[in-house]
Amino acid sequence: MGIAMPGAIAAKLVHPDRNVVAVSGDAGFMMNSQEIETALRLGLNITNLIFNDGKYGLIEWHQLRHYGRKSHIDIGNPDFVKYAESFGAKGYRVEKAEDLIPTLKAAMADGTVSVIDCAVDYSENMKLTKQLKEMSSPFAAA
Repeated sequence: MGIAMPGAIAAKLVHPDRNVVAVSGDAGFMMNSQEIETALRLGLNITNLIFNDGKYGLIEWHQLRHYGRKSHIDIGNPDFVKYAESFGAKGYRVEKAEDLIPTLKAAMADGTVSVIDCAVDYSENMKLTKQLKEMSSPFAAA
């Protein structure tokens, strides 16, 4: 957690001619979000795609899977669009799946640091996990 932005900076420095997209959850992004300033100061064109669920989503998934309950995983986030803009970066918000690709293309074409706040709902993960477990069980119906 927290490596997406620093990793994207390194990738862009090594490959300045390539599009670089950092993908992280909201909690992971916040661990090193101050690196927006570094990327701007270096004049890098980096897009940050944040999957925003307002919690430590992966930790919640593991807690539910192992213990059947969750504990202390909810977080409070800033308005990521305003947060990006406060550094001088571009900020976008995606609320519908069909808007993701056009927003991603626009952000990559900005020529500067961009942050895309993309709301996600991971509630289907537990249902899928349960189904996969049932399918792989030696006692599953043949």
